[in-house]
Amino acid sequence: MRLRRRTFLQLAAGVTTLPAISRFAWGQRYPLRPVRIISGFPPGGINDTYARLIGQWLSERLGQQFVVENRPGAGGTIAAETLVRAAPDGYTLLLTTSADAWNTTLYDNLKFNYVRDIAPVAPIARGPGVLVVHPSVPAGSVAELIAEAKRNPGKITVASAGIGSAPHMYWELFRSLAGVEMLHVPYRGGGPALTDLLGGQVQLYFGTTASSIEYVRAGKLRPLGVTTASRAAVLPDVPTLDEFLPGYEASIYVGIAAPCNTPGEIIQRLSEQIHLALSDPKITSRIAELGDTPLALSTSEFAKLVVTETEKWSRVIHAANIRAE
Repeated sequence: MRLRRRTFLQLAAGVTTLPAISRFAWGQRYPLRPVRIISGFPPGGINDTYARLIGQWLSERLGQQFVVENRPGAGGTIAAETLVRAAPDGYTLLLTTSADAWNTTLYDNLKFNYVRDIAPVAPIARGPGVLVVHPSVPAGSVAELIAEAKRNPGKITVASAGIGSAPHMYWELFRSLAGVEMLHVPYRGGGPALTDLLGGQVQLYFGTTASSIEYVRAGKLRPLGVTTASRAAVLPDVPTLDEFLPGYEASIYVGIAAPCNTPGEIIQRLSEQIHLALSDPKITSRIAELGDTPLALSTSEFAKLVVTETEKWSRVIHAANIRAE
């Protein structure tokens, strides 16, 4: 029997929608087994804290365990490469941060391309840094610090948590905009850098608010400016560096990423759940305790942020001729 044209087209349309319906249903059933979240830094740090925070939420919401797997080393690049090599099925995720953006330029021999090979899912938070100085430093403002540095180039010591760390990147952006030279003292981690800063062996440091806030409150360190374009809620009386150096903005984003080619339905399901997490008072209060703010963006907006940050830090790194140790 010959089918009428209209009937044929209706049947054909129904057939073409079946794969889409199947994919949607598959995405709604995800996950069917435990999922691992890879973190590129050791247990106990802020990255590990975020991985476990969002992992616990997703475990409770989606009915499968989201297990944190720490793969520290090479500034987070080992973890990122592990993700890129994983099957794009939603069962391996990455706790991605701004470090992944600047590692693209910092490391010459990466076997992957961060922007091309990793699919951003959803951000979780964005955190400011804070420029803190030892109480013995006479400068009471960023303007006074810049003036002192220009009078005595290379005399003021600035600590960092190591080449390519966030404090180092924050300092390099500051140096390029302020046109000053200081003696950079890289440490192997933020802990040793803060210890020497508190002891007066070095004079200033661009720390995270989470690592510095208690010392600021105790009067052991003096804050001169926060690195974000707007003032930090935990330090409302501290000006932004942008108020002294127009255009200065530096912060760390934290979010979840998947391998490239992960089904869109799975990415959408994860993104929706992370968005819900950012409206939960328990999650937002924990983010505030860490000195950060929730960052609710769509997947496409997060992807644009990743590209923007990668390009921005590439310019800073090339200008300062920085290379990973």
